Amino acid sequence: MDGPILVTGGTGTLGRAVVAQLLDEGVAVRVMSRRPRRADDDRACEWAVCDLADGVGLDAALAGVRAVVHCATNIRDDTATTRRLVEAARRTGGPHLVYISIVGIDEVPLPYYRSKLEAERIIQGSGLPWTILRTTQFHDLVATLTTVQRRLPLVLMPSGLRFQSVEVTEVAGRLVGLSQGAPAGRVPDMAGPEVRDARDLAGATLRAAGLRRPVVPVWLPGKILRRLRAGANLAPDRAVGTGTFEQYLAARAGAGRL
Repeated sequence: MDGPILVTGGTGTLGRAVVAQLLDEGVAVRVMSRRPRRADDDRACEWAVCDLADGVGLDAALAGVRAVVHCATNIRDDTATTRRLVEAARRTGGPHLVYISIVGIDEVPLPYYRSKLEAERIIQGSGLPWTILRTTQFHDLVATLTTVQRRLPLVLMPSGLRFQSVEVTEVAGRLVGLSQGAPAGRVPDMAGPEVRDARDLAGATLRAAGLRRPVVPVWLPGKILRRLRAGANLAPDRAVGTGTFEQYLAARAGAGRL
C-alpha cells in the first residue's frame, strides 16, 4: 500500500523522534497534532490538525496512509482515544496500526496502565493489521521524577523502586522499523541496558544538574507500589537498549536542557 505514514502525537517526545527518523530514511510522513504547524517548521512532511479527544479531523488525517504509528496518549483515558482512532482507521482503508505500550501494564494496577491494556485489546480485536511494542520508561520520565522537585530542599523517592529506563530515540528507531514491515502482532518487549535503584538515579540526575540535595527514601504502601517493588515494570531479559541514563543526562546537560 502506498501513501505516507501517519504519526499521532507527532510533536511529543517520542513522536518527534519517530518523525525525524522516518524523514531521515526518506519516508513520506504525515504528522498529526492538536496544534497547527509552526510557521518556522520547514520539514518535508505533511501536517494534519486533529485532537483525538473529539476526533475532529481524524478521517482526513488518516486518508490514504499506509501505516499509523500511534504515539499520542491520553493520561486520563487512552482507551477512548484509541477506540476512536481504530474506528476511523477501519473507515479509511485499514492501515497497519503500530502501537507503543508499556512493560507491566498487565501487572501494575495503575488506572493509566489499565487504560493502556484495554487499548491493546481494542487494537487486537479491531480487524486491522497491527503491531504492539511494549517498552520500559524513557530516561526523560525517570529524570523528571527528580527535576520536578528541584526547588525543594530534598528529593523524595519511593524506597525499593527500580527502573530500567530506555533511550527514546532507540524506541523511535524500533517503531520506524516496525511501521515499514509486515504486521507482527505483539513483538518482544524493549528495555534499557541497566536496572537501577530509583534513589541512585535521582542522585545521578542531581549531580548532572549541578544540584546538591539529599535523596530521602519514602516507604509507600499499597498494591501499586508492591508490584513495582517486585519489578513488574522491568524486563531484564529484554535489555536491548544501549543508551545509558548517564549518557542521556550528559547530553541534556550539555544542551542546557536538564
